[in-house]
Amino acid sequence: MARKNNGTSTGTKTGNGNMQTFSYAAPTAMSVQLVGDFTHWQQKPVNLQKGRDGIWRVSIELLSGTHHYRFLVDGQWCDDPECALRVPNPFGGHDAVREVRSPVLHPVR
Repeated sequence: MARKNNGTSTGTKTGNGNMQTFSYAAPTAMSVQLVGDFTHWQQKPVNLQKGRDGIWRVSIELLSGTHHYRFLVDGQWCDDPECALRVPNPFGGHDAVREVRSPVLHPVR
């Protein structure tokens, strides 16, 4: 079983993890946030940016491990319809699961 990891870094890439892109189609939404174990759920949500196509996106760096997450769309909890791997949560819903592998390091020559 993969270990659960609470590490995240938003913004610049530190080299300690892998960049992961999350997206959510909600053309009429006013806000979409990514929340998960790596954001301490609602304590440090990550705001997605809305594209002209109505799809909200964000890329963040996550440390290797297993990460549970959901979206908050206009303040409402929503599942990731693109994620097939889900686990029950204590609130009667399901969390999406993202497995992040360690980055491949190439030797410097």
